[in-house]
Amino acid sequence: MKRNLLGLDARALARYFESLDEKPFRARQVLRWIHQAGEDDFARMSDLAKTLREKLAGVACVEAPAVVGDTLAADGTRKWLVKVDGANAVESVFIPEVDRGTLCVSSQAGCVLDCAFCSTGKQGFSRNLTSAEIIGQLWMANRALRSDAEPRPISNVVMMGMGEPLLNLDEVVPALRLMLDDHAYGLSRRRVPVLPSEVGRADD
Repeated sequence: MKRNLLGLDARALARYFESLDEKPFRARQVLRWIHQAGEDDFARMSDLAKTLREKLAGVACVEAPAVVGDTLAADGTRKWLVKVDGANAVESVFIPEVDRGTLCVSSQAGCVLDCAFCSTGKQGFSRNLTSAEIIGQLWMANRALRSDAEPRPISNVVMMGMGEPLLNLDEVVPALRLMLDDHAYGLSRRRVPVLPSEVGRADD
């Protein structure tokens, strides 16, 4: 099975390149291609040696969850339903405002909590999302918004979709590192709040 590089933060990606007998600095190049350029084809990563591109194509991939629903509201809010496996799908929502664009991402399929104000808990808990499935929502949204006639940049990310992020820290933390990494998304720490679902909101 090919290794999905989408969810590997800088440290993990550097270790992966070392395991391939490649220089760790290649991780920074590949991070920029995947997360800044939105590239999923190693053959188009032009500053990598051809031999490395061919090696990566044989052992690795860049694979985000598949979009199975995409709706746009009159106020510009855009909601995606992304399929994470054969039985589960989660929501990602982009909320445009004058001074920012906020993406709400899911960290779990379902939720173990049963908060009175939230319908997700009524569906039960299926599983934690992987770091690739979490960061894949941001990767997918960036690509989709760039293709619009008037793309709106994502300046804020909040873990306010399905699930409780604090119950999935092992997978949430690598995704957060990618959001903050200057070689990936380069978001400000103040613009990526991780709050319990009871008080979650898109802080500036």
